[in-house]
Amino acid sequence: MHERLLPTPEIADALAEGRPVVALESTVISHGMPYPRNLDSARALEAEVRAAGAVPATIAVMDGRIRVGLDDPALERLAAGGTAAWKLSRRDLPTALAVGALGATTVAATMIAARMAGIAVFATGGIGGVHRGAETSFDVSADLDELARTPVCVVCAGAKSILDLPKTLEVLETRGVPVLGFGTDEFPAFYSRRSGLPVSHRCDNVSEVAAILHAKWDLGLEGGVLLANPIPPADELDGEAMEAAIGLALADADSKGIKGKDITPHLLAALERLTEGRSLTANMALIRDNARVAAGVAAAFAAITRPKD
Repeated sequence: MHERLLPTPEIADALAEGRPVVALESTVISHGMPYPRNLDSARALEAEVRAAGAVPATIAVMDGRIRVGLDDPALERLAAGGTAAWKLSRRDLPTALAVGALGATTVAATMIAARMAGIAVFATGGIGGVHRGAETSFDVSADLDELARTPVCVVCAGAKSILDLPKTLEVLETRGVPVLGFGTDEFPAFYSRRSGLPVSHRCDNVSEVAAILHAKWDLGLEGGVLLANPIPPADELDGEAMEAAIGLALADADSKGIKGKDITPHLLAALERLTEGRSLTANMALIRDNARVAAGVAAAFAAITRPKD
């Protein structure tokens, strides 16, 4: 294992023994909500993974090391640091490590760390993708290139609905990334279970997902797999109302000249305000459900790949 990678003893033991481990990103902690609510949510998310039979590995950068799994003091340190923590993608990891910054990992950076540690499954809320208006701004998330190159299964509720979903799926298709629907034929639209856009294949159980992962990587095909798990029906928000709120949030960001990696947290904060907190509640519900599904996939994949006695 790389010297810059620091797993907790629990994570190291689980990986050595072939037990299921689920990676978790940390920007949802640093940039998702204020302290101490973010700390409570991070603990609840880890508890969801444990209850489903896997070991949670929240990933962050601290003191020049990539921490794979955070003990409670480290989790509290990141939560208390809030938005002062660097938001890390592939581009930012070397600098953060070199200068000893406190950093929270995005989907792309979490995938990199998971692959380095030997973790095959990662749960998040929604991936980044092609931003609306990208034909002029060229604003496309690094998450898509990471999915094309890094062999990790990302369990999500689709791409964030503030994005251009058709273009995001086109890029994933071009990059050769399988987009699997978990119990659905449609790509979910984050807050909504339906987008009208098809997935490349529907899976109705975790065993089939694990078999696809094993077949892809056994063939030596590079890159990850996207498992799109729709938000639970009870937590779904009205699609038309959310689209109207997104339009207002985008107009606000444009009027303030907010671009690049700052736009997503700004838009999510604006949506929380416009929906009187309903978007954040839905966001946390879908992340918890994704963590549960990811634990099941991790267990099924471990059963396939664990060395036989």
